Amino acid sequence: MNEHLLQYLWNYKVFTNFPFYDTDGNLVEILDFGKWNKNSGPDFLFAKIKINDVTLAGNIELHVKSSDWIFHQHEGNPEFENLILHVVYQDDIEIAEFKQKNIPTLELKDYIDESLIGKYASLCTENQFIPCEKIFTKSAIPFQFEEENLLRKLDEKSLEIESQLSKNNNDYEAVLFQNLAYAFGLKVNAEIFQQIAESLDFKIINKIKNNKTQLEALLYGVSSWLENPEDEEMKIWKREFDFLKTKYQLNLHAFHPKFSRLRPPSFPTIRWSQLVDLYHKNASLFSKIIDAKNTEELYAIFSKVKASEYWDNHFNFGKISSVENEKIMTQDFIDLIIINTILPLKYTYHKNFEENIAEDILKFYSNISAEKNTIISSWKNLGVKMSSSLETQAYLYHYKNFCLKKDCLNCSIGFKLLQIN
Repeated sequence: MNEHLLQYLWNYKVFTNFPFYDTDGNLVEILDFGKWNKNSGPDFLFAKIKINDVTLAGNIELHVKSSDWIFHQHEGNPEFENLILHVVYQDDIEIAEFKQKNIPTLELKDYIDESLIGKYASLCTENQFIPCEKIFTKSAIPFQFEEENLLRKLDEKSLEIESQLSKNNNDYEAVLFQNLAYAFGLKVNAEIFQQIAESLDFKIINKIKNNKTQLEALLYGVSSWLENPEDEEMKIWKREFDFLKTKYQLNLHAFHPKFSRLRPPSFPTIRWSQLVDLYHKNASLFSKIIDAKNTEELYAIFSKVKASEYWDNHFNFGKISSVENEKIMTQDFIDLIIINTILPLKYTYHKNFEENIAEDILKFYSNISAEKNTIISSWKNLGVKMSSSLETQAYLYHYKNFCLKKDCLNCSIGFKLLQIN
């Protein structure tokens, strides 16, 4: 038993053997269990009890043992002056202060199902995929679990996008470019790509996006790849980059995207070129994304997006590859971009104008294939079925925000598992 679990049980009234009697044998009626206080002071505020036909209103403090009142140095603390009840798991000593003030003590040890404590102990076991792995059942998954989790994730992402908008004078197109750069950078280069995008005035991107060579030259130059050109194409990019620096009086910081831990098709050279082609092929990219009514229309935006011809037989500058093929964006990569970048932006843009935007965005996710990774595989091993990105996104969110943090007492699945059968 620990204090947090005790507070959880009190808050959700998970007890057996009612009614309650205090340590002196008096009947204690809990008229209001109080409001759980997560800050300093008593654990539950604005409670109400009835004892010996007297109704008392005030606060309740919980401890594992009565002696914790002394150990936590609550004696004489003015925050605890309006205490009406001391609730403990085990009453190990008599507190003189409570006797003097006629504050009853309620011992809960005989009111809590021991099997529930065992369930909680199993949640604390190390080296499991999720804390509740040993007692997890599909029946513990709440109704609309996937939809609620995905909407929480979208709301959190929306706050991040709104923060970006405030830094970019509410320029959605600039924010789209920055978030696409992050997504095209993947895990290894996401932050570096985003920093590069943020360092560039989007007005310049907008002016040169129809000139594929210039936009590639700008991104390659800022990535510190054109200092010593090794072939004719690199020399062209170098000349264009020098021209752009002079024309727009650019004083740019040099960035250094990474190649380590990446498969060649995901090298930053390839990803920058694909992002350039996306803008080159879609003159009104932001409008197309916002106006898309279904997944098919979003897929059409990314269809046939590929790196420039130079990369057909290159993965890095100046080194011809023995394998020659077009570096087209794969379906899995397109799904990743739409799931994590495009749909959150659509949600943010429309949420203040359209009543049913949440329902519409959920439909987009339900029409995109389920993602594949080790976390999703582990959920499936527990019997969870996932057929679309709506489900996979929900379980990825839940794993990150509850399972990894072992926040079982605030978890909707944990709540159901800890109920008394």
